[in-house]
Amino acid sequence: MVRDFQDVWDNCLKVIKDNLSPISFKTWFDPIVPIRLENNVLTIQVPSPFFYEYLEEQYIDLLRKTIRKELGPNAKLEYNVVMENNGTASSKPMTVVLPTQNKTELRNKPVSVSHNNEEQRIKNPFVIPGIKKLHVDPQLNPDNTFNNFVEGECNRLARSAGLAVANAPGKTAFNPLFIYGNSGLGKTHLGQAIGIEVKEKSPEKVVLYVNAAKFQTQFVEAIRNNNKNDFIHFYQMIDVLIIDDVHEFAGKERTQDIFFHIFNQLHQSGKQIILTSDKAPVDLIGLEQRLLSRFKWGLSADLQTPDFETRVAILSKKIYNDGIQIPSEVVDYIASNITNNIRELEGALISLLAQSTLNRKQITIELASEVIDKLVKNTKREVSIDYIQKVVCEYFGLPGDVLHTKTRKREIVQARQIAMFFSKSMTKSSLSTIGSLIGGKDHATVLHACKTVNNLMDTDKRFKSQMDDIERKLKL
Repeated sequence: MVRDFQDVWDNCLKVIKDNLSPISFKTWFDPIVPIRLENNVLTIQVPSPFFYEYLEEQYIDLLRKTIRKELGPNAKLEYNVVMENNGTASSKPMTVVLPTQNKTELRNKPVSVSHNNEEQRIKNPFVIPGIKKLHVDPQLNPDNTFNNFVEGECNRLARSAGLAVANAPGKTAFNPLFIYGNSGLGKTHLGQAIGIEVKEKSPEKVVLYVNAAKFQTQFVEAIRNNNKNDFIHFYQMIDVLIIDDVHEFAGKERTQDIFFHIFNQLHQSGKQIILTSDKAPVDLIGLEQRLLSRFKWGLSADLQTPDFETRVAILSKKIYNDGIQIPSEVVDYIASNITNNIRELEGALISLLAQSTLNRKQITIELASEVIDKLVKNTKREVSIDYIQKVVCEYFGLPGDVLHTKTRKREIVQARQIAMFFSKSMTKSSLSTIGSLIGGKDHATVLHACKTVNNLMDTDKRFKSQMDDIERKLKL
């Protein structure tokens, strides 16, 4: 059966659209035009080399998954890049083989263990087979250096502590170094900067960055393959271990237990541990007390929202590194209108450059205003489980911590069930995580709560009206 290239691309876009913000989809995928499909090679036309490079840098994994889903594991993607030559447009084909990685440099990429090939079923999840000496890809993005991390009042303590750790890993009082702050403020960047600095000064040291979710996945794989002891021994050999988003261990008791023993061995051996989280240790819920107490052994340093001057400095640094020129009044305008998140700040700059390139417009405050208006309009505020509990309690006039008590009063039980229902529908948290954060319940309790709320919404108009009111408040 011969498939139409437009149908294939339309099916890909449906999946891609579900995984991106509206502004990102409109900016980077609306301008793409499918051209042909021959011998399992899909050709798409992109409007500029800059556009092609950005797709390859930011969205190649998403493109790979969607196109392979449509065309099978041997699918290929070919770009036709529109080139500007003396005012005339021409196309230059570039082919990308999707099943393999194209980048050879270090990236913050996931690490996987094969299930099918016995030779690839390696005991230590990050060790390269056939090399006797422990060789670990540190999983570091080479762009996340200290030089690219702009210092300000908002992050001075954390950055200074990070430099101290990088200069003498495991030999300072900052072990573990616990970096915390809201999403998008640079926790991952700073943690990886320490790792990069250590590798530059002491190449023989074994450095590893891993997200808490990936750590948990690798642990499950180790249990499935009867390699639990090898998994533990591997991590105990790391000189500098960087665990990102450690709050994701909440509710995962076996993972917490294994990490507790790894932590103890590393600390006793004088190895350096770096942890990042969205909250300070004292505010973390769903983690064992013995683990939390160890998180407090070293230094807890927070990353705060950058002030105006720091935001300008961050934008100026990126502009300089990219070798482009933007009027200072435009930089000030962006810094004045995007205030809470460094990631959004840099995203606005990239969107502005894209709009300028694609539409051949000069970068002005007017163009910046158009881009930022779309960003702000289409950016959904992240809703946390804590925020959901706060809104539900305020709605019913209940004390803020009452959902964590063991009382069986009907109104409190129902408020707890409602909080669980919205946490499941409005966050990406697992049932066990939701339960651990709302009253220390298990996943079965959360599942029962969601069914109860759904049944009440179907049979009780007054209750349905209350649920609609709470949902509106959560989306404000």
